[in-house]
Parts: sequence; structure tokens; C-alpha cells
Amino acid sequence: MKIVAITACPTGIAHTYMAAEKLSKAGAENGHEVKVETHGSIGVENSLTQVEIDEADGVIIAADKEVDKSRFAGKKVVIVPVIAAIKDPLGLIEKTQAAPVYGASKQVEEKAYASQKRERSLFYRALMNGVSHMIPFVVVGGLLIALALALGGEPTANGLVIPKDSVWFKVNMIGSAAFTFMAPILAGYIAYAIADRPGLAPGIIAGYIAANGSFYNSEAGAGFIGAIIAGFIAGYIAKWIKSWKVPQMMQPIMPILIIPIIATIIAGGLFVYVLGAPIAGVMEGLTKFLEGMQGSSKILLGLILGGMIAFDMGGPVNKVAFLFGSAMITAGQPHIMGAIAAAICVPPLGMGLATLLKKNRFEKEEQEAGKAALMMGLVGITEGAIPFAAADPLRVIPANMVGSMTAGALAMVWGVTNSVPHGGPVVAVLGAVEQVFFFFLAIIIGVIVTALTAVTLKKPLITIKAK
Repeated sequence: MKIVAITACPTGIAHTYMAAEKLSKAGAENGHEVKVETHGSIGVENSLTQVEIDEADGVIIAADKEVDKSRFAGKKVVIVPVIAAIKDPLGLIEKTQAAPVYGASKQVEEKAYASQKRERSLFYRALMNGVSHMIPFVVVGGLLIALALALGGEPTANGLVIPKDSVWFKVNMIGSAAFTFMAPILAGYIAYAIADRPGLAPGIIAGYIAANGSFYNSEAGAGFIGAIIAGFIAGYIAKWIKSWKVPQMMQPIMPILIIPIIATIIAGGLFVYVLGAPIAGVMEGLTKFLEGMQGSSKILLGLILGGMIAFDMGGPVNKVAFLFGSAMITAGQPHIMGAIAAAICVPPLGMGLATLLKKNRFEKEEQEAGKAALMMGLVGITEGAIPFAAADPLRVIPANMVGSMTAGALAMVWGVTNSVPHGGPVVAVLGAVEQVFFFFLAIIIGVIVTALTAVTLKKPLITIKAK
């Protein structure tokens, strides 16, 4: 069979390419011709041509964010979360023959894809769409601020201060400017995933209002929680307005004029007069609560965040913890991301180390995956441990979690901070981490814990000796 596929994950870093590799490999090993178009952080790669689509016997869309499906009208299409292509690539290829024809009719399509849509809820897809577009702004802003402080900061009684006549002061300003886009972009692309292009402007504007407390007499603003709520409100309002029956002469101006204006007024008005102040109060309370955490409460938070990071290795639970840590950077709580940054790299590094310590616990293919996992761990890609978890989840996932929980708790206790929403040794090399020695120590201890736990839980492979 000839199969074409698209893979896409929210961050466009690991799952996207792992799924593409699994599909291509499964196809080649079973006599199928598979071409995969990846929608990664770098953009669309290996683009499908119209000829390839026309000649395909089936289409696989393994994505956790919105993908344009219009070009596949008339083809048998399987739509699944990206993790499904990693876990069972051959099964997906075989499912294409019994898949519904995309675009056959609205009623048939809704019925045929009902179960698939339940697997990929609109809430999750919309949230991840916002997160994936927000991350570059926060990464750029965080790195520029970290570099400015590291290279241009001067020690004072109040910490590092950048002289106003220094070029690094301007770099710091640029980084701060990048941070201001975090909430509007998050909200805008949540709304975009719900209502398509008409939801983008209302979402961005509502997100800006949510983050800017001056609209509703608050010093702090509603932060990332407000931005998420603003995005969903703007998106669903725009989607509702799209459903209105209007005269044909008004239809051309609906998406560019009527929908954005009405949705912006309603969503913006709700935040200015109803929602902004209460949500800002919640954020202020959360910030004060985190500032007051000491001793055992800090350890508990580090344990929880580390466990969430390692539980599904880039999945929804992982993303919730990551998003929380990213938001806390802008709220003046970089130690939250410090704990997360230490925990993020433990699963791949720990499983990579485990393959070196006890080769007889791992298949040859897993030993090779261990080398890749070590490299992925160094740059903070938790998904490097997925091949091990997929093969033996009941032993590998607990091993990953106990190591990441250890690293997260130690980093929290030792006061590690990280001003960039990413993890692994690479963020320390880039100068985003304070308490670097303890950061690496927390990682090393966590990695050792994961590796030793994994080789203890896993049993030696059974080998059959030839007589």
C-alpha cells in the first residue's frame, strides 16, 4: 500500500519526529510505502505533493494540534493522537483500509470520526495549540534576559543589576518585550483552534486584557490562568457567532469584520467588568502561597511536579506541570521551573544509563535507543524515554517518576532557579540557571535513582542457548 501521513505534537520537538520514524520504519518492514510530512517547531518538512496524496491508498493524521485536512477530501483518513503512531504504527497503517472517507458528507464524517474526536478532545487540542505557539516567545524572552543578566549584570545589595547605559540593558528590554506576548499568544491560538481565523484577533486582544491588570484595577493581572480562560471564551464566542444565519451579502464580511468585533467586545468586556479582578486575586494568592512555602511543603511541591513531568513524558500531565512552571517565571517564581528543569531530563538520562549498567535487561534495539535517550536528555527532551516506557510501562514509568521526583524535590530545597521554560543541562550552559552546582547534583542523583530502580525492577532477558 501507499500511505501518506502527517505527524504533529504541540511543541513540535520530539513526538512529531518519533511518530514519523515509527510509521516509516513499520511501513518499510511490512512492504508498505509510507511518506510522512512532519509539522515540527521548525515548520513543515517533507511536504506531501498533490500527486502523492492522489496516489495514496490511505492517510494517517497523527496530531495533537490543528492540521489542515481539506487536501485529503475523498481519501480514507485515520485521525489519531500522535502517541498512537509511536505505540502502534503498523496497526494505524492497516486501519487506513477500513477508515472513513474524509469529506464524504457532514453527517457521515461526524459519525465516523466521533470516537476519534473523543480521544482528542477540543479542550486539550486548543490548549496545546496555544502552548505550542506561546513557547518560542517565552524561550526567547527568558534566554535574552538570562544572557543580559549573566553578561551585563553587576552585583549589588539587591542582586544583579544591569546599568542603564549598557547594551545589555537594551537586550534585557527586548527579552522583557518578548515575555509580554506570552499571554496574548496563548489566548489567541487557543481561540484559533476553536473558531479558526475569526477567533485569532479576539483571543489575542482578550489575552492581552487578561494579562494587563490596569484594565480592571489590579496590579498583578490574571496571568496565564486568565489567558487560558480568555482564549476559550473568545474562541467559543467567535464559534457561536459563526453559526448565525446571515444574509448572503453579509457572509464575506463576517470573518474579517463582524465576528472579530463582536467577539472582542464580549470577551474583552467580560474580563474588564466581571472576570479579570477575581482571577487576578487567585493568581496573587497563588504567588503569595508559593513565596511562603518552606521546608516540607517545598519538598512536596518538588515531588508533585517531578512526578507529573515523568508520568507521561511530554503528554497532557507533563504539559500541565510545564505550563505552570512557565507561567511562574513571569510571576517571579523561577524556582518552580528550576525544579521542573531538573526533573525534565531525568527519564531519558536515567534510562540511557540503565542500558549501560545492565545490558542484559534490554533488547538490542533498546540499547541503541539508550544512546539516543542520553543525547535527548542533555537537551531536555523527556520524550527520549518513551521507547522504554512503551515496551515496559509498569516498570519504566515508576522508575522514571521516582527519579524525577527526587531531582525536583532536591532542586526545590536547594533553591535552584531557571528563567527559561526548558530543562536539562543545556539551560545551565546557556546561563539561565542559578545554583548551577546544585542543579547538576539534583540531576545526577535523580538519574542514578531512575537507573538503579529500572535495572532492579526489570528482569534479565531470557536467552535460548543452542544445543
